[in-house]
Amino acid sequence: MATFDKSALEAAQPHAGHLPPSEKAHVLASDVSSSQVSSPGDYDGELPDPDVGKTDEQRAALDKALVWKMDLWLIPWLSLLYLLSFLDRTNIGNARVANMEPELGMSGSDYNIALTIFFISYAGFEPLTNIAIKRWSPRVFFTGIILCWGTIMTLMGVVQNKAGLYACRFFLGIAEAGLFPGVNYYLSCWYKRQELGFRAALFFSAAALAGSFGGLLAAAITQMDGIGGYSGFRWIFILEGLMTVFVGIFCWWMVFDFPETARFLTPEEKLRAMRRLRADGQARATVGKIDRRHVNAALTDWKTWGYAVIYMGCLCPLYCFSLFLPTILLGMGYKGTRAQLLSVPPYAVAATVTVIVGWVADKTKWRGYCNMVISFIGCIGFAMLLATPNVHVQYAGTFLGAVGIYPTVSNTLTWASNNVEGSLKRGVMVGVVVGWGNMNGVVSSNIYIKKQGPRYYAGHAIVLAYMVLFLFGGTVFMHIMLKRENKLRKSGARDELLTGKTESEIEVLGDKRPDFIYTT
Repeated sequence: MATFDKSALEAAQPHAGHLPPSEKAHVLASDVSSSQVSSPGDYDGELPDPDVGKTDEQRAALDKALVWKMDLWLIPWLSLLYLLSFLDRTNIGNARVANMEPELGMSGSDYNIALTIFFISYAGFEPLTNIAIKRWSPRVFFTGIILCWGTIMTLMGVVQNKAGLYACRFFLGIAEAGLFPGVNYYLSCWYKRQELGFRAALFFSAAALAGSFGGLLAAAITQMDGIGGYSGFRWIFILEGLMTVFVGIFCWWMVFDFPETARFLTPEEKLRAMRRLRADGQARATVGKIDRRHVNAALTDWKTWGYAVIYMGCLCPLYCFSLFLPTILLGMGYKGTRAQLLSVPPYAVAATVTVIVGWVADKTKWRGYCNMVISFIGCIGFAMLLATPNVHVQYAGTFLGAVGIYPTVSNTLTWASNNVEGSLKRGVMVGVVVGWGNMNGVVSSNIYIKKQGPRYYAGHAIVLAYMVLFLFGGTVFMHIMLKRENKLRKSGARDELLTGKTESEIEVLGDKRPDFIYTT
């Protein structure tokens, strides 16, 4: 993809100079569009204003219409992709209920090993994915990984032993590693900082819907047991894998790299999108350009590791819940299809609360407070699972547990993205945070031991500890530190960071600049 050349704008001047301002902006916008700009920041001069002469009310209406148009094109499709991703990584829990283990000769901790293998490759490759997406473009990257993991999932349905299952799970982890951090980075290249949380919540709510939809789908698919000589659990893998491949084929036409290359936007809308991102202080988001300074800045920023701690407090409970909820329900005495169906309501409630929290956090900018309140609710839920043998109280605890986990995932990543300037640094930070969080999936995979059923004291206790220490405690620490830093910046105590620096050096400072105020 070619980058935008200033000469394209200069070439437009002779035939645009005599036009009225609004028509001149349209000509310039057309030139910007045709030059295949690869990022909002590639053009370093003044972006022409397509709304010259319009009132503030008219500008606000046009801006609102632009955001709504982007929402309609981006969010449903990306949510569908993540729904399929989460469905494909967690349907092994439903397959277990459908008697996968006896047919593949699995016993003891073999199921836990299958879960662990996925997270080793998944977490190991995640920090690299947002570098890859910048190198190859979102369209190429997303289309490639979706087709790969759909194919792997389909093949998982024909494995004959646990070794084949282990191999498929390992490669599935590699293929899926790029989607979640990639989409969070990708959305940050389209939306302002305080618009990102609600969109990320809508996107991530697909994970909760995947749990809900997965239980219903698995209950239906397992009725195919014996068709074609395949067991019900095999049809879960095969049909859900083929569904992913089918959707992946269309990804090439449904993913647009950046606003200025989006076919669904008019030339004026492309300029509007570029100008609003620049006004929000967002730096360039290019394809094929990797500046090591920004990579190093992300790796040495204390906030990267602070958010990584919080995120591990999200992800260990998340995977415990999604992978073992059917098992937990079996431990409560529910069987087969009834256990599958009872896994649906907690996910549906979690999806709803995830969207609500995303909206509230965007409006109030209280991302830290939202994390604290929601994670505290989750702690109560897992305490209920630990404290009583009453299955009704335990089932109520699964609702609180789901509500206390799912909203914090999207809220934490949005919080991290809000507090980093520069698309490459933001991409690397998100990759590291997500990768470190997912490494704790190894813990999730090995704390719900079959012989400890039906109460699973160790599993519930470890999840509760993660939520109290890392999710709730890490959120409190980050909130206090960011508020302290904002106070110092507003008092002028950080102004010396600018002393003796050139404009280029100040730009490299990114979110370390004294005028950058953190979201707390």
